[in-house]
Amino acid sequence: MNELVTRALLPAGLRDALPPEADQEAEIVWRVTQTFGRFGYARVKPPMVEFEDSLLAGSQAGMSRHCFRLMDPDSQRMMALRADMTPQVARIAATRLKAEARPLRLSYAGQVLRVKGDTLRPERQFGQVGAELIGSESAAADAEIIVMSASALAEVGAANVSVDLAIPYLVPAIIGWSQLEAKAAAEVRAALDRKDAEAVLAHGAAAGRLLAGLIAASGPVEAALPKLDALDLPPAARKEVARLKEAVGLVRASLPQLPLTVDAVERRGFEYQKGLSFTIFARGVRGELGRGGRYLAGEDLMEGAGETATGVTLFTDTVLRAIPFPAVAPVVYAPFGTPPAALAALRASGARLLSGLEPAADPVAEARRLGCTHILRDGQQVAIQGTST
Repeated sequence: MNELVTRALLPAGLRDALPPEADQEAEIVWRVTQTFGRFGYARVKPPMVEFEDSLLAGSQAGMSRHCFRLMDPDSQRMMALRADMTPQVARIAATRLKAEARPLRLSYAGQVLRVKGDTLRPERQFGQVGAELIGSESAAADAEIIVMSASALAEVGAANVSVDLAIPYLVPAIIGWSQLEAKAAAEVRAALDRKDAEAVLAHGAAAGRLLAGLIAASGPVEAALPKLDALDLPPAARKEVARLKEAVGLVRASLPQLPLTVDAVERRGFEYQKGLSFTIFARGVRGELGRGGRYLAGEDLMEGAGETATGVTLFTDTVLRAIPFPAVAPVVYAPFGTPPAALAALRASGARLLSGLEPAADPVAEARRLGCTHILRDGQQVAIQGTST
């Protein structure tokens, strides 16, 4: 027995998905990608493993610490298992789909594997379903991704969803404009991560006031946007705020009831984002349902600085926690000897049918033993007493 238990153990952060969770996750993936398809996003399927120098090039070098590596016995080159699918889609857009018209809309779904979990997501393997809009600089592109994400989550039954907006470029723009020394800049960033306005104010009058103002300008967009407008921001930062306001207006036009908040100093988790970014939460659910934002796609593969892009990744493990547990679907027991034509007709009608493989002395008892809720009698589905229907 001890040997059996030991063999059943899995590494930390990995687990088996059992019925009905595995079915529910597959349903989530299908329904989300169908929603993305209705917005015009075509699905791609990158491989689980790529050459390390391709998968972790450019802005994705920061993902290196998350990736498992192995030697390819064929090419003798190091390969890495993907820890995120976004860079793979960017590679496809920059190479195999380079000649396609822009803006290019692509979606994807698959599993990723990471070396370590974290506090919010201890899982090391989890599913991603995402979409990338590549080649458009417009605020309408940012808004489309947010609206589509919220629509997909509504489609799978996620309730109490909210979107937290961020502009990772704001803080670096103000620090650069104020010409803070490196040590002071590092201390300011640490204080901003703690939302410590007093510590921020201690670092220079102009920069301190602006950065403390960013901390105060956090919360629901209706209150945050006027506070951001009132700040005397440098031109580059003001441009980003104007873009945020435009995107918010477009999202509000499509989904007026979607709760939107702003965190003007958040940067953790947005290391490679180059503009408006966002995180999706659901009230009462641990972890983030998804995150996304603007970035440069294929900067290491294309001449120049790459293509501007925006996208979203939804995490199926968290989405599962945000949707109702599915009702138990009726399972019909068809006793041994039921004509094949009758079985085929029932399955064609959508019934979940379990066919007896040998005669049973008591078909009802056998159906109950196998967890069925109904039994087939004279071509009719009859509920079994004492089971959940």
